[in-house]
Amino acid sequence: MENKKLTWQQLVLVASLIFGMFFGAGNLIFPVQLGQLSGGNWLLATLGFLVTGTVVPFLAMLAVSVTRSRSVYDVARPVGHWFGLAFLVAIHLTIGPFFGTPRTAATAFSMGVAPFIAPKYQGLGMLVFSGLFFGLAYYLTVKQSGLMKWVGKYLNPLFMVLLLLVLLMALFMPMGNTHQVVSTTYQAHAGFQGILDGYNTMDGIALLALAVSVVYAVKALGFRDVQVSKVLAKAGLLSILAEALLYTALVLLGVTSLGQFKAAANGGDAFAQIVAHYAGNFGTALTGVVVTLAVFTTAMGLFVSFAQDMHLAFPKVSYLWFLRVIAFGSFVTANAGLTNIVAWSVPVLMLLYPLSLVLILLSLTAKFFNYSKVVYRSVVGFVTLPALLDALASSPFMAGHFAQQVVSQYHQLVPFSALGFGWIVPALVGAAVGLGLYTLAQVSQKQSVAVNVDESY
Repeated sequence: MENKKLTWQQLVLVASLIFGMFFGAGNLIFPVQLGQLSGGNWLLATLGFLVTGTVVPFLAMLAVSVTRSRSVYDVARPVGHWFGLAFLVAIHLTIGPFFGTPRTAATAFSMGVAPFIAPKYQGLGMLVFSGLFFGLAYYLTVKQSGLMKWVGKYLNPLFMVLLLLVLLMALFMPMGNTHQVVSTTYQAHAGFQGILDGYNTMDGIALLALAVSVVYAVKALGFRDVQVSKVLAKAGLLSILAEALLYTALVLLGVTSLGQFKAAANGGDAFAQIVAHYAGNFGTALTGVVVTLAVFTTAMGLFVSFAQDMHLAFPKVSYLWFLRVIAFGSFVTANAGLTNIVAWSVPVLMLLYPLSLVLILLSLTAKFFNYSKVVYRSVVGFVTLPALLDALASSPFMAGHFAQQVVSQYHQLVPFSALGFGWIVPALVGAAVGLGLYTLAQVSQKQSVAVNVDESY
């Protein structure tokens, strides 16, 4: 069977689907916040942000494709069956009903609807808005075939047009220059802090899950299994280049806004202030439309991915039932408030990101060690403890004296741990140990075969 040729129209369509699925609330507001906080050090901070905001998601998508994984479980399975299941559930609960999808509706409401509602009706307004938001997302994702049509062809281009209008106004009427005050966090290690800020987008872990839906979409276009990786590589590269440009523009928008405003409490407030500066009440309404479109496309992708992966892991429970679980769960959590959602997501991401990053790298290099469980288990085993300690260091539990002592010792003993990257050296040690054990096993196996051959003569 002859391989199908990828047309430019198909390339753009798949790239648009990829872009639309992981460009959501965090991707819109966190770069603006980074710009306001990093000030004159915006360039280093942006480069760090692009590592976890674009490169890691791209590698995650390739890892899923190269390993021909049907879900997050397949990516983690070489470590062990129960680890794979636990990792799958943890990822989908994080980017699904616990943090990711509730954040989409909460952000859209706070930026686009709340300014037009009296304070005493905010709770009721959020209840109604989130019900409509997740109800529509559920309706559009009941049929998996509708994903490409709605996300790639209609909603994402409309979102991009609205967002570009905002950026063009800022380009021709800048509020200030890029020589702005640098906040304390970005003065010494702006690049490292930018990398950690990229965690907040959740894209690195989200693409481990969302990539499965993209793979299905590419196959639906008529491409064979052996072609999927190449199609995703081309479309994914186009998508992350576009996103990198957009991230940079949003960071600069945040930096230059300091010429008119003080740094806002969060990126959502900052973005709303900027747009209102240029277009008043109309700008506020426009912000609501832009953000709602951005987060809605993300919510749809997360709904489908959650239902697909959970159904594969627990086949006795239907795809439709899992869609109902994420719709209702997201609705309940969203009404807990955006501040609580963001605050509790940080320590969870500090735990899951190191595990996700090492699994991505192991998947991309697995052919060199024949998917050896020894290598997988060694790396993950060495990374787990520092990842737990990084999570503890950024959690509300740090208020306790014992937790402070533990984290203090950890920061003194492990390189890069004070910066939030204590898992890096243990990962390298784990890789060395795992590869060493794998090599010894291979040598031992060859010697055993040689002995058996000699004895046969």
